[in-house]
Parts: sequence; C-alpha cells; structure tokens
Amino acid sequence: MNTRRKNRAVLGAIALASAAAIALSGCSRNDAPGSQRTAGASPGITDTSITLGITTPLSGTTAGQGTCSVAGIKAYFGAKNEQGGVEFGDGKTRTVKLETLDDAYDPQKAKGNYDQLKGSVFAMAAGIGTPTNRAYRDAAIADEVPQVLVMTGDPIFSDRAQSPWQLGFVPTYVNEGEAFGALLAKSSGQHKVAVLYQNDDYGKGYLEGFQRGIEGADNVTIVKENTYEAADTSIDAQVTELASTGADVLLAAVPINPLMISAMQKAQSLGWKPSWLLPSNTSSPSVILDPGRASAYPGVYSVAFAKDVTSPAYANDDDVKTFLSDLKTYADYPDTPPFPHCAWSYMMGATLDQAFQKMKAPTREAFMEALRSVSGFHAPLMLPGTAVDTTQDGQPAVSAVVVQKFNGSGYDTVDSWE
Repeated sequence: MNTRRKNRAVLGAIALASAAAIALSGCSRNDAPGSQRTAGASPGITDTSITLGITTPLSGTTAGQGTCSVAGIKAYFGAKNEQGGVEFGDGKTRTVKLETLDDAYDPQKAKGNYDQLKGSVFAMAAGIGTPTNRAYRDAAIADEVPQVLVMTGDPIFSDRAQSPWQLGFVPTYVNEGEAFGALLAKSSGQHKVAVLYQNDDYGKGYLEGFQRGIEGADNVTIVKENTYEAADTSIDAQVTELASTGADVLLAAVPINPLMISAMQKAQSLGWKPSWLLPSNTSSPSVILDPGRASAYPGVYSVAFAKDVTSPAYANDDDVKTFLSDLKTYADYPDTPPFPHCAWSYMMGATLDQAFQKMKAPTREAFMEALRSVSGFHAPLMLPGTAVDTTQDGQPAVSAVVVQKFNGSGYDTVDSWE
C-alpha cells in the first residue's frame, strides 16, 4: 500500500474511533449518578474524576494533526486510568475523562464547541490551531476557564497579563525561527536566504525569530522575502520569484500541508534546490517530505523537542515503545503516527499529570497555580536538552528546541550546519 493511501486508511480508522469516543464522552457528565461534587469545587471535577474539554480539527485538511492532538492525551490518561488514576495534591485519586468535539479548523465552530463544553468541563486543553484557539480565548478569560497546553506557537497564550487563564505548550514561532538562524549563523560558509511565509502572526513570528538568530552574523544575508495569504490555493508564483534569487537556503514558514508539498515540487521543477528550513508542524517525513521529494535537496532541516517515533533510530527506545503501545491500546490509533502532534499531546498528558499532583484544592485557581509551577520536567519522549518549564512568563511550557536534519527516513539531531 502506498504512503498516501495508507495515511487515508489510518485517518479513516481514526475518524471512526474518534466518533465513538465522542459519543461515549457525551454520556459521562459530572452530574451522573454516584458522582460526588466537593463543596467549593469548580465545574468538571468530583472526588473521583476530572473532565477536560478539547476542540480540535477531526475533519478537513488538518484532520491528521487534529486527531493526533486527541489520540496522544487519550493514550496517556487511558494508561493512567487503568492503573487507578492520578493522585491529586488534595489526597484524592481521580480518573481523567475527555470530551472532544470537531471544529474542522474553523474558528466559529471552535467557539461554538467551547460554549457547549464550558459548563461540563474543568479545563480546555490540547486543541490545535492559532485561529481556533484565539476564537474562544477572550470568552475563556471572561468565564475563568483554563485554556491550557494548546498547540499553537502564538506567544499571546503564554503572556500572563494578556492571557491569565491560558498557557501554550509547543515552542513559539519565534523560538523555532531563532533556532534556525542561530545554527546558520555559526556555520563556516556564506549563505543567501530566501524567506516564504504566511502573511499573519505565524509567518511573521518565524521571520522575527530567524532575524534574531542571525543578528550580528556576517555570513548570512536575507536576499528576498515573499508572503502569501492563508486562503491561497497556490504559491507557485512566490516560489518562482524566490528561485530567481539563487538563494542556497529557503526558510519556508508554511503551516498548510498541500502548500508546503507543492512548494517543494515547484522549486524542483524550476531547477532550484536550496536547503529547506521547515516548521515543526509541517515537516512529517511521510506526509510532507515523501510527496515533496525532499531527498532531491542538499538538506532539509526542522526543529523538534520530541523524539521522532517514525525514525529507525528510536525503534528500540523504551519511551517510544510504551507510547506506541498506549496509542494503540487506549486511543485505537492503528499505526505509527505520521505527525508529531500525537507525541506532543502524550507529553501534554504527562505535564497535566504533574500539575494535578501539585494541585491542593479542586478549583481552577489551584490548578493554574500548580500548572505554572512545573520546572525541569523531562516528559516522556522529550529529546535531550529540552524540558517542560511552565514558570517563565511569556514562554510556553516548552521553549527549547533542537535542530534536526532529514536523513531520508527520519531526522537526526545536528549541532552544526551540514
């Protein structure tokens, strides 16, 4: 079975499993018979359980990543629940329940999902996407509902003054761009860099970070910048224009899978073969690099903080084996995930576990205090040199990344430009 057909089969199986999970979760409200709501407790928590809400794309062009954002956290807490649950800081042991709704990466649907969930869940978590998470951010602040460990590199979610009930999980766009710039700046060669970026905070953040990384370096020059709009269906013209520069490096801040693939294919058709710098969320070997024929380029780099579970290098890694087993057993995920988001959400589960253990009262206020006290935590699947630290205002739970180079099947961590 070819990769594309295989991925469609995987997503089809996951969609069925997700639909079943959603149906089941809708039956387990906190006012169910036998639940014991503690006096003074926030909604969504009893003496025996805590319920988290997720709005994420389970359909549409980002369904693969969105399904992963549920699968990983479901796998982590599925295993934890089978062991008896999580022992909270107030001395009670609770199982963790998830209520998940599909927003199809549509901000309006995400806001509607939040409105539907906010009365029954303790906190919102793990949802993917900047526009979708922004769509209900103001409402979550007004309602004092935690919106935490979300998968967006938008720095506003980690600014406590602007977002007192929020916390991002993945590194910001600026963090990723800066790591690329720093690696290139310390190389021995001269480099001309072309930049292609989405004309929004996502793309501008990557460019800002990259500029920080090369600040003061005399061996790196940005020769041209080109933008496109998120609604564009083709970026061939932008790639053609950038190819005329003869740049040897392309920073491609493109978060949309089909556009990234077509950009890689278009550059090859023009005979332009620079090294590529790819965001962590659009760097999947099977989904992006294989159809984009990435092996034709001298180097394809991305950034990461989690082990690449598709890489043969981690085939015998204990963390990876446990993760893949939990994913299959508790999330009905039938294959090795082609997206890093499954690993990220599994790590989110472990981070929430740490916060729950520190939480001294069954309230949202106590939870936010506990969540913002996690430091130096090496979550399962984390790469050496990275850790969870929620104590830094203005930074997400994970801010450190390492640069990796595509090796034809997976990624290898690199310390210098190759």
